[in-house]
Amino acid sequence: MVRKLSLLFAGALMGASAVSLVYGTNGTAANAADSDTYRQLAIFGDIFERVRAQYVTPPDEKELVESAINGMLTSLDPHSSYLNADAAKDMRVQTKGEFGGLGIEVTMENELVKVVSPIDDTPAARAGILAGDLIEKIDGENVRGMSLSDAVDMMRGPANTPIELSVLREGQTKPLKITIIRDIIKVKAVKYRLEDDIGYMKVTSFTEKTTDDLREAINAIQSDIPEDDLKGYVLDLRLNPGGLLDQAVNVSDAFLDQGEIVSTRGREADDIARFASQPGDLIDGKPLVVLINGGSASASEIVAGALQDHRRATVVGTKSFGKGSVQTIIPLGENGALRLTTALYYTPSGTSIQGTGIVPDIEVEQPLPEDLAGMDVTSGESELRGHIRGEAESEEGSGSVAYVPQDPEEDLQLGYALDLLRGVKSDPAFPPNPDKAVMNQ
Repeated sequence: MVRKLSLLFAGALMGASAVSLVYGTNGTAANAADSDTYRQLAIFGDIFERVRAQYVTPPDEKELVESAINGMLTSLDPHSSYLNADAAKDMRVQTKGEFGGLGIEVTMENELVKVVSPIDDTPAARAGILAGDLIEKIDGENVRGMSLSDAVDMMRGPANTPIELSVLREGQTKPLKITIIRDIIKVKAVKYRLEDDIGYMKVTSFTEKTTDDLREAINAIQSDIPEDDLKGYVLDLRLNPGGLLDQAVNVSDAFLDQGEIVSTRGREADDIARFASQPGDLIDGKPLVVLINGGSASASEIVAGALQDHRRATVVGTKSFGKGSVQTIIPLGENGALRLTTALYYTPSGTSIQGTGIVPDIEVEQPLPEDLAGMDVTSGESELRGHIRGEAESEEGSGSVAYVPQDPEEDLQLGYALDLLRGVKSDPAFPPNPDKAVMNQ
């Protein structure tokens, strides 16, 4: 939620929910409903028939049923929902981390689609699309009046298919007509750079590609900075809304040699699953600082919590979102999928962060710029209507400001992490002592 704008990859699902995904099987066992339940269902059927037959304008029956299903699910908690066939397909695209499209990050400005940045080595970049370009027409259809989601849907499509964009560019007196051939766009889930003697890695989401991207980033950093000069790493999980549970486990495991990473506990007392780390620390014990804020949710909280409890990393920033629930995706064949909250997860210390969030070892506030002063950019699970109340949830709730400046020079949280790793700043929480790890016995 950078400056409250949604940055979209053309061809990707708009936005990202704070959800950990665990894929289920097609069909699950259910207990038989009692007779009173069937009477209630008969009432529903009667109401449906009356709406279908007597509403002032003929309703779309399929939409009526979908709305009824979603009404039931959203009454449970904010993260359970029904995904129709299109939504289920979009979710698979999002978690897979690749899609057929152009390769641009976009937002809306003055009713036009604005290119934030073309992604390197993609059809858009090769066709000459530039940051700041304004897209006014897509295949001859005016963008004005469209939602950003509709525009993105038009720009994505199968690989090797053409699309024509009409582009307004500063310095050009007439719109440019640019034809682009769509291709498979592989979105990097982990971006990295060198901060002189420190490796910086930002995990943007937990897709099927996150673990591989993390390994590539670590290998690249280690090849560019001699081991004796490498002071350590920053793992940036800010504004990361979550994603796949198995990827959160793998990312945590990349920095741990042993011990539990996370456990999930379902409805029944014996419905417990535990996920443990395997030997092998990819950064060979080098110091690690993890950055979090109110935009760090779900899978990113699993990673931060595991590394914090094991005292493998020092967590810096502000309190995380506080989404400690797990959703199972249950395929419904051609009818889409059911996303249902089936468990809560617990950090290695046995703590549920549902409605409370991860509290950083070192709190560093990030000031808001003048243009955001007075705006509410705080994000937290405890603010969501109908959320599952956490075991340790209090009036204080979860979450904090979800803002990260685009200019690293203005990023106080990152600056603090770099100063810790270089020894410019000191704190009792850094470096953490693994002998004081807090594990659930």
